[in-house]
Amino acid sequence: MPHLILASASPRRRELLEQIGVRFDCRPVDICEDPLPQESAHAYVARLAKEKALAGLARAGEDAVVLGSDTTVAIDDHILAKPVDEDDAVAMLMRLSGRRHQVLTAVALVGADRIEQCCVVTEVEFIQLDEPRCRRYWRTGEPCDKAGAYGIQGLGAVFVKAIHGSYSAVVGLPLMETAELLQRFDIPLWQQA
Repeated sequence: MPHLILASASPRRRELLEQIGVRFDCRPVDICEDPLPQESAHAYVARLAKEKALAGLARAGEDAVVLGSDTTVAIDDHILAKPVDEDDAVAMLMRLSGRRHQVLTAVALVGADRIEQCCVVTEVEFIQLDEPRCRRYWRTGEPCDKAGAYGIQGLGAVFVKAIHGSYSAVVGLPLMETAELLQRFDIPLWQQA
């Protein structure tokens, strides 16, 4: 059975893989996450997921299978990555206020001889927000490292009016699609401890 490596420092991705009983080692990689000029949100997350997996494979060796993933928020064809500061986060949240947006999560599995990828798009609808509430949310610390400046699995859940698609993809890893990719690499689910 191939050895799985998660090329991510995300505690949410670790928890999601553990939820489906997959054995893995966590070895975060550091890559530039800036969007390229004119890059679509779909192309952006797909590229980053693949780059993370390839960087992980370069460090892990050929007998490993490496999972790279990336999540971003998009609205009006504009990528909302992680906020740089409070004002940036508030601007993002106000842009999402009372509207629908897309959360895109790409997954790449890379082995010595092949790459398998997928990208999942989930539609999320927000309630109406106001600036004081957004600033209070920023002070919780939760939105600091989140695409779109919110976490659906945490305190930011109160902003979500509706979701159409994969909840786990919004959290950071689409479980059904990830399980299918893992099966293609003969990595079983529900492994015994």
